[in-house]
Amino acid sequence: MTLQQEIVGNAMQMAVVNLSPGQTVYCEAGKFLFKTANVTMETRLSGPSDNGGRSQGGGSGGMGGMLRQAMGTAMQVGQRMLAGESLAFQYFTAQGGEGTVGFAGVLPGEMRALELDGTRAWFAEKDAFVAAESTVDFGIAFQGGRTGMSGGEGFVLEKFTGYGTVIIAGAGNFIDLDPADFGGRIEVDTGCVVAFEEGIRYGVQRVGGLNRQGIMNAVFGGEGLSLATLEGSGRVILQSLTIEGLANALKKAQGGDKQGPTGGLFSTNAG
Repeated sequence: MTLQQEIVGNAMQMAVVNLSPGQTVYCEAGKFLFKTANVTMETRLSGPSDNGGRSQGGGSGGMGGMLRQAMGTAMQVGQRMLAGESLAFQYFTAQGGEGTVGFAGVLPGEMRALELDGTRAWFAEKDAFVAAESTVDFGIAFQGGRTGMSGGEGFVLEKFTGYGTVIIAGAGNFIDLDPADFGGRIEVDTGCVVAFEEGIRYGVQRVGGLNRQGIMNAVFGGEGLSLATLEGSGRVILQSLTIEGLANALKKAQGGDKQGPTGGLFSTNAG
């Protein structure tokens, strides 16, 4: 069943979802805005693929099935905890007729509805996930290896698989690119990556080498030591505003410029 949704607004968009009777949509805790009275709300620790942590019944699994399900839920929660994600999901189901639910991200910026057909997964930055219909599975992916860990951003990604609509949000304005249109590879600020299709090779590389220009880039360029690399053919969504950039602008406006005189490694932003 297709999720009927509309993204409205400009500087701070929100998604208005219309649910058919019995249809369920879930969101990360903290992304819910409003609902009609006939839409029920339930908070669970498990993702949709775990059937909300409920037993399927029928005696086919028995105690062993319940134990495996509980262990699966615990692993999901542990992954989300390590990734710094919300530990719980909120599920909304329309009862006795059509219902409406509203969701939004946490930063000023755009939202995007992605349609999954079961053939390709999507990956997104931390906190990009807003809501999805119950046929979409939410998971955590670790990409980038040692360079991803040193890059700080993008090493831990959200992963969406299955069928249906998933709604994501980011900061600033979005631009859609395909690395294949630019020689097969693009290099971007690690904080600008919002989401990309499966098949895109994601990595993190150091900016320049240990030479004069490399040191100049890192110290005075404002980008730190790393850039994200996206290679292959597929859809990539970038954002025009980074969370670090927004935080530094707010601190500067409050009289506490944490960016430092040159940016880059001279930044005193604690994170």
